[in-house]
Amino acid sequence: MNRETLTRIIEDLTEGLTPTLTAEDFPCFSAEATEGNEHISPDYLDIVAASLNKADIATFERAARAMDEGELAWLGFKVVYDPAEAVANTDNEVTKKYGDVGSADGDPLVFFCNDAKQCVASREWSPRDFFQMKDVTRGPSMHNEQFEGLTWTSVPLFDSVRVWLLGASDASSEVAALAAHVGFDVCVVDYDPAYVSESRFPDARRIVLSGGNFDELGAVKADSSDYVCVLTRGHMFDPEGCIWALENNVHYVGMMGCAGKNSRVYELVREAGMADEQWDRVKRPIGLKFGAKTPAELAIAIVAELVDVRYQQRYSEEARAKHEASLGRS
Repeated sequence: MNRETLTRIIEDLTEGLTPTLTAEDFPCFSAEATEGNEHISPDYLDIVAASLNKADIATFERAARAMDEGELAWLGFKVVYDPAEAVANTDNEVTKKYGDVGSADGDPLVFFCNDAKQCVASREWSPRDFFQMKDVTRGPSMHNEQFEGLTWTSVPLFDSVRVWLLGASDASSEVAALAAHVGFDVCVVDYDPAYVSESRFPDARRIVLSGGNFDELGAVKADSSDYVCVLTRGHMFDPEGCIWALENNVHYVGMMGCAGKNSRVYELVREAGMADEQWDRVKRPIGLKFGAKTPAELAIAIVAELVDVRYQQRYSEEARAKHEASLGRS
């Protein structure tokens, strides 16, 4: 989400103009995001834009403030494809009851919602609307298409977590695809362009180092909020990958490999001047443990761990405890 886009929309609405909304600004309406769903398409943004007026300014202003303050928040959209059905369709026999009213009306709606479940919109919503407004911000939501006549979608107002894949191994290629699918910003680094190819990493930023090794890796900079997966081909440059991650003080670093190989990496990392407390920050082996063997299975284990790290990073201990209790875990 671009902060300048929100400013432009606010200015247009203030002047009584119909703003231009594009799938580039709101990727939840992109052709890729809506492929195969006949109820929602990029063209629906024109309908959303035409429905906006000065009453919607407060929604976009709240979204802009959330971006400025780094809130965990979303800008959401109610997409109506059958107005009569959207209003008439009430709760079924399986789901929790939200009264005898379906959606509050049969019109599209733009709304703001944050993780504290604070919502802002230009019109009143029904109890069932509120249920779906909260749910759609979970990204991905589970109930956005639960009721007939309408669906819901959203864009986050915060940046994606960047994941560095050091090494263009087969496992790395599988991790890149899955990590991008669950909302990470993926960057892969290797020295062989034959492995760092678009066909192997279509959804990732690709960096090719020269010299046939990882000597140039030091010129690449990571942020302290980034995650690093050390997955070099044949483990040949795992020490360099771990050292780079630790020197950049990234939030998470994990390395794949067996205990014997990791012991040798430890020796090389220590020889490079890394302290034991730094080495202890390297998750080894990387990924959750459930018997994964193939590159695709290892990717599931690794990305599952990345999702869990992101969850713990974004949510407070109180929020996590509440969520764990809702799952019957403590």
